[in-house]
Amino acid sequence: MQSTESKPDNNHCTIKSPEEIEKMRIVGRLTAKVLEAVSEMVKPGITTMEINDFCERYIVDTLGAIPGSKGQYGYPYTVNTSINKVVCHGMPAVGEVLEKGDIVNVDVTVIKDGYYGDSSKMFCIGEVAAHLQRLVDVTQQCLYEGIKVVKPGAMLGDIGYAIQSHAEKHGYSVVREFCGHGIGKQMHESPQVTHYGKRGSGMTLQAGMTFTIEPMINQGKAAIKSLKRGDWDIIITADRRPSAQWEHTILVTESGFEILSLREEEKDMAPLP
Repeated sequence: MQSTESKPDNNHCTIKSPEEIEKMRIVGRLTAKVLEAVSEMVKPGITTMEINDFCERYIVDTLGAIPGSKGQYGYPYTVNTSINKVVCHGMPAVGEVLEKGDIVNVDVTVIKDGYYGDSSKMFCIGEVAAHLQRLVDVTQQCLYEGIKVVKPGAMLGDIGYAIQSHAEKHGYSVVREFCGHGIGKQMHESPQVTHYGKRGSGMTLQAGMTFTIEPMINQGKAAIKSLKRGDWDIIITADRRPSAQWEHTILVTESGFEILSLREEEKDMAPLP
């Protein structure tokens, strides 16, 4: 995800050629495969560093690709692992053990043939409290609501409006300091894709655009704060209540959208054009 404090040109977005789109399809599918593979091991008792190490080995050894997050902005690991009150940018640790009742987001970025794929998934560790399951489910629905409005001629504000409306209808708040982003040869390209907004505002979508949608939805208030781990900022809810996030890489097609990072498990539930 990208901070809204940075200011890319929201009047411009790279339109991908058919050859570039095919490369984005390939890396999007590889990114989905990482989250499919790691799903088998995200259970009570595993450490977040074990998740990180598995994903790195899988990307490099199995997929023949490159971990996209490792080395970006000085980040030393392959994935972000954000547990419970952590909104985003959670950092794996050797001693951080997932326990029954936790919720955790695993965020992975992959590079293949010079192009990036980016996706994240929420995991419920064992049986979780009903209020946490609801937060996880509604946040995924927020992602899908944002995706469903994507088509040529729609506006970026339409995406944000759909997400914000769904979240607030269920009593949740939307984090505003971080957003989705254009993606391609760079992890973060223009435009910024905010998860709140007004219908009919912002950039007009065109076929060939690729970007992420990745809403961060809080159970409590939207306010966040940073916790330092070395030079890295881990973002948590200011009220320390839980937060959830789901992310996909999206292509704007001639008639609608394509979810480039769609996982097999989602094919009966995710919006399809």
